[in-house]
Amino acid sequence: MTTLLPLPLRLPLPLPARSRQQQQGAGLVASLAHSPQSGRLGEKSGGGGLLAAESAPADAQVRQEGGSRPASPPSSSGSADGGHAPAPAGQKPPLPRRPFPSGLSAGNNLKKMKPNKGKACARERDFVYKFSAGNQHLVLTVPLKFPVQENISHLHGRLMLLHNLPCIVENDLKQSLNKFVEEETIKDYDREAEMALEAVKSGKVDINQLADNWAKAYKETTLEYAKPEETSWDEDFADVYHDLIHSPASETLLNLEHNYFVSISELISERDVELKKLRERQGAEMDKVMQELGKSLTDQDVNSLAAQHFESQQDLENKWTNELKQSTAIQKQEYQEWVIKLHQDLKNPNSSSISDEIKVQPSQLRESVEGNGRIYEEQRLLEESFTIHLGAQLKTMHNLRLLRADMLDFCKHKRNHRSGVKLHRLQTAMSLYSTSLCGLVLLVDNRISSYSGIKRDFATVCQECTDFHFPGIQEQLEIIQKVVLKARAQRSSKSKRHHGNKNSGNEDKCKNIERNQSNILPGEFYITRHSNLSEIHVAFHLCVDDNVRSGNVTARDPAIMGLRNILKVCCTHDITTISIPLLLVHDMSEEMTIPWCLKRAELVFKCVKGFMMEMASWDGGISRTVQFLVPQGQATITEELNFEHLQTEEGLESVFHFKK
Repeated sequence: MTTLLPLPLRLPLPLPARSRQQQQGAGLVASLAHSPQSGRLGEKSGGGGLLAAESAPADAQVRQEGGSRPASPPSSSGSADGGHAPAPAGQKPPLPRRPFPSGLSAGNNLKKMKPNKGKACARERDFVYKFSAGNQHLVLTVPLKFPVQENISHLHGRLMLLHNLPCIVENDLKQSLNKFVEEETIKDYDREAEMALEAVKSGKVDINQLADNWAKAYKETTLEYAKPEETSWDEDFADVYHDLIHSPASETLLNLEHNYFVSISELISERDVELKKLRERQGAEMDKVMQELGKSLTDQDVNSLAAQHFESQQDLENKWTNELKQSTAIQKQEYQEWVIKLHQDLKNPNSSSISDEIKVQPSQLRESVEGNGRIYEEQRLLEESFTIHLGAQLKTMHNLRLLRADMLDFCKHKRNHRSGVKLHRLQTAMSLYSTSLCGLVLLVDNRISSYSGIKRDFATVCQECTDFHFPGIQEQLEIIQKVVLKARAQRSSKSKRHHGNKNSGNEDKCKNIERNQSNILPGEFYITRHSNLSEIHVAFHLCVDDNVRSGNVTARDPAIMGLRNILKVCCTHDITTISIPLLLVHDMSEEMTIPWCLKRAELVFKCVKGFMMEMASWDGGISRTVQFLVPQGQATITEELNFEHLQTEEGLESVFHFKK
């Protein structure tokens, strides 16, 4: 048989005069900071109130019921206005009452605690809990501010620990605390609801607008009232194309796409011929004018002729741009309609037109005239492939390829419809809507455009063949530009709010962003999607500056960190093949010596290896193919920089630890 004994009573040490006055004036619990029995419940000498430890929370009081207390006692209902009785004459006023502090240990100095600045609707109420310990009847009073932000279980545990309450009241205290908080919260909700109804009745709130908001909230958050999700045309067409490209009709699709490609290429060739003739004619006219300059003509005449030439070129370019845009739009519409019709006919086995639709004889394939001069030379001659295993315990196999080629060779279509070219195109088309996408990294400047450098060459390649699945390159760049402007505005407003916490480096960066809102920073990149390129589906346009041509690039350089982020995107978006410029440049120059190239290759190899080992935590360890491209460059450098240097001397073999 278990007998519950009363708690041991412990007498406090004598208190200083000031503390005794504060105790008498405010009815607070006396402090036992210097007592070895601190933290125990005891009996107050001569007063009847129980003493708590110094570590008790502010204003959380445990007293013996029936004891004298100068301050107004809490009501039995468990709620009070939170005020204090006036102090008797000759005594100091009571300390201000505060709610139970959230997230603070009870040992904190009360002088360092700032009062809670709650909302205007916050109210403070006293939670009163009565219990018995032996022959003593005790009362626990805790001021709480509503709405309660603390976790009730945490608050209950802190009350039990800080006041050293007996374990026999633990469950009952928790139930009472939960019930009190729930009831008071419901009362607050009811009070707010009554106020809202009064506002509607009095006309302060538009009932029609309120009904619209309720209807919108139900549609957006409740599945029962939400509109059924409708598949878009792009999704339907993607499913249809994926089915057809994995069917006997795949060859027909590729032949049709090749015919469209030849048609657009011939149109572009005609445009280039006309522009070339116009420039030659204008050059001859300008030479004649320059010969007469100072004799019969003035500088104003030269400027006027130059303006006329510029307008003529713009008119001709606009004419061909509109014609190309119209031709690609017609091709895209015809192609999609034909694909949908073919898919429907294949579902109907009784259709007699299937055999005619899926058969395109080789004689029907259009071949371009090689005399037009737009045939791309195949220069990808040097190539080495390796298989490596990376990982500490669970190793993942990856494929590495080291090759000398131009980055755009993966994008250009070949006009001659040979079997090898056809297989490359078939593989790209079959993996268009799959989990094995191919991508490459283009190094660009900070402007989102297609007017100069490799961006212009890449846009030219993209425009030579109609993209039947995604928007054109110019349309994608316009969308990206809008997204960048929106992101810059959000970052700018956020940085202004936290302007006091920024250092000087961030301030310079912020000023640079504000000066060029439409530009991106080194290390940032944007992505374009393509279905009309030879061997890739995704292009990562990585912004780099002139620092990549120097010899002081480190592992923390923005270009290297940009590669890391690109590989992370590859892991999260099923891009299993990625082509990277090994030297972080697309063309070679005279200052790029053999030691410079070896040092840069070693840096990229080591960084990419570390990023590939991180892939195991990003995607769970999926086998991938990473292609390192060495630019064609100058003849002297490319002859000396052979693959043996990149494979052995601080290259692939030493970094990835394998032998051929």
